[in-house]
Amino acid sequence: MTVSPAPSKRGLRIRLLLLLALAVVVPGGAAAWWWQETSRFVTTDNAYVAADVANVMAQTTGTIAEVRVDDTQTVHRGDVLATFDAADARIALAQAEAEYARVLRHVRQYFDEDKTAAAQVSYAQAVLNQARSDLARRTRLSGSGAISAQELSNSQAAYDTAVAALDVARRHQESQAALTDRSDVSSHPEVMAARASVDGARLALERTTVRAPIDGTVIQKRVALGQRLQSGAPMLSLVPLEHVYVIANYKEGQLEHVHVGQDATLSSDLYGSDISYHGRVVGLSGGTGAAFAIIPAQNATGSWIKVVQRLPVRIDLDAAELRAHPLRVGLSMHVKIAVR
Repeated sequence: MTVSPAPSKRGLRIRLLLLLALAVVVPGGAAAWWWQETSRFVTTDNAYVAADVANVMAQTTGTIAEVRVDDTQTVHRGDVLATFDAADARIALAQAEAEYARVLRHVRQYFDEDKTAAAQVSYAQAVLNQARSDLARRTRLSGSGAISAQELSNSQAAYDTAVAALDVARRHQESQAALTDRSDVSSHPEVMAARASVDGARLALERTTVRAPIDGTVIQKRVALGQRLQSGAPMLSLVPLEHVYVIANYKEGQLEHVHVGQDATLSSDLYGSDISYHGRVVGLSGGTGAAFAIIPAQNATGSWIKVVQRLPVRIDLDAAELRAHPLRVGLSMHVKIAVR
């Protein structure tokens, strides 16, 4: 019995049609997905976690008496990180306070002497009035011979002395007024200078206790017990892990439709693609990384090969997601920005 070749040819035709359909549909679907993905999103793997690191510096010169933190330790704002030996600072504060008390008493004497000088002027004025009256009376009597020429001469000398005494008293009053002009005890320049010295000494004492300026994690601890530090020497750094952000370095050809305010979806190699972060574009850098390199490219000399440049884009992350899945500075990120 002979088998008809029709079914065999029919099956071959169906298989060919299926292969043709796959050859058309699969590339078409891939092309459609690629068009949709590239037109709606721009992605990059060249992205890293960053943060505004707080560098803690020594604000006074001295010897470290205690170190209370270590690398990787989490601290809160105001926590004590380290302390300096404060003996010298306490002595300086006591000296400043003693000098302030001395100056305060001295300035109070200025104001008391003001009153004394005013009283001296009043007394000298009274003496002058009396001398003027005596001289006028004796001058009238000298014409009749009732008094001698010696008495008249003595009255004239007493008057001249009283005039000179009043002038001296007034000059003394002016010099005292210059010491207290337009001020009281608390606003006198000498008192204010002494008070500023006390405030400076108190501030120097407070700076012997080093406190955390922000919440964060300790990194790069460079301070040890007994170490002698100069003011301005680096002690340690703090990373605010709840306020990290992502710097995504996009190719220049990807940035045509990227602008501030666009939403972004991110994932980290630390947690894998199962954990997603959501963020927002907050800024584009003012220049490429090559433009701000220590040795920038000199494209105007020699042969030149075009290199696609990358521009840093800053993306802020959702704070609640960061608390749930903390990131560390320098970790790699995958970033997708929705441009449409």
